Amino acid sequence: MTELKSVLISGCSSGIGRRVATGLSAQGYRVFATARGSSDVDMLRASGLESVRLDLDDSDSIDGAVAEILSRTGDRLFGLVNNGAYGQPGAVEDLSREALRRQFETNVLGTQELTNRVIPVMRRQGYGRIVQISSVLGFVCLPYRGAYNASKFALEALSDTLRLELRGTNIHVSLIEPGPIRSRFRANAYRAFQAYIDADASAHGDAYRHVEKRLLDPSDARFTLPETAVLTRVQHALAATRPRIRYRVTLPTHMFAILKRILPDRWMDSILGRSIAHELPPKARQ
Repeated sequence: MTELKSVLISGCSSGIGRRVATGLSAQGYRVFATARGSSDVDMLRASGLESVRLDLDDSDSIDGAVAEILSRTGDRLFGLVNNGAYGQPGAVEDLSREALRRQFETNVLGTQELTNRVIPVMRRQGYGRIVQISSVLGFVCLPYRGAYNASKFALEALSDTLRLELRGTNIHVSLIEPGPIRSRFRANAYRAFQAYIDADASAHGDAYRHVEKRLLDPSDARFTLPETAVLTRVQHALAATRPRIRYRVTLPTHMFAILKRILPDRWMDSILGRSIAHELPPKARQ
């Protein structure tokens, strides 16, 4: 009997993570779908997935989850899909140290700690796949997303460096860069916005009213694709003999990648500003 390839996925409570977990399981992988909340773990188990609790903000939780998974797999792990993340909205000048710290704890520090925890396992077995769910905002910036922009830029830098350091090990690192994907991302971002941004006290108050509308009404999201678009790239990154370094998902991601290579920075700023003009008050659209 062939042993199933085991894959650990973070952030599976909804959206991309849950779709990737169910899709890979259906394809024959042994999926360990992790989530921060105990109720989400119960939900994942009820849907037929193996699930353990994993909180990227908690080192003990990371250690415990990895230990539990390795005990079930005989100390082997084929793949890691780092999906757990959230977006902290807000103008850069309104972001407190605490807001930035929490964004980085989850999106960067916890993700890298989890990755570092499984790399020795992959080194011992002589192979492995690390798939990082990044974003179009990992290589271009949009206003009022500064914390998230910074966290994804950091994830891309760590991933590029890690890939160079793992050359010759048969451990492959791939970045997946989605644009807008249908998920609960906006709802989670709105909670973060409410927690850390005082719109009434900000010079960006008018813009924030439009930010809130965008977060509360996903129907106006342009070029949005279903989570399956990410799943197909994850499947290729796990199965290909030579997985790609970057997988770009959605039209804006492909378009901005090309424009960033060929245009001066000021032209790029103008295009990025116009791309979200519908989200901003009239005086900020120039």
